[in-house]
Amino acid sequence: MRFKAEIDVMPLDALLDPQGKAVTNSMKSIGLPEIDGVRIGRHIRLFVEADSKDVAAQKVEEACKKLLANQIMESYSFVVEEA
Repeated sequence: MRFKAEIDVMPLDALLDPQGKAVTNSMKSIGLPEIDGVRIGRHIRLFVEADSKDVAAQKVEEACKKLLANQIMESYSFVVEEA
């Protein structure tokens, strides 16, 4: 079976996010001072061939831990669904 995974990788809340800070500061410049606390991360979509949704989720978890997210500086979450 083919599954689709949608993965979000974000910097840890305890760490400075220079891109997010720059965007937050720019919000004031474009007349949107009510927007703050911007954090910028990545969104990754991938497809997995697996026998079940659980197996697909295990493969996605492994990919996140080994390659897609730096666990020292980033957190991740994902959703797996049938493609």
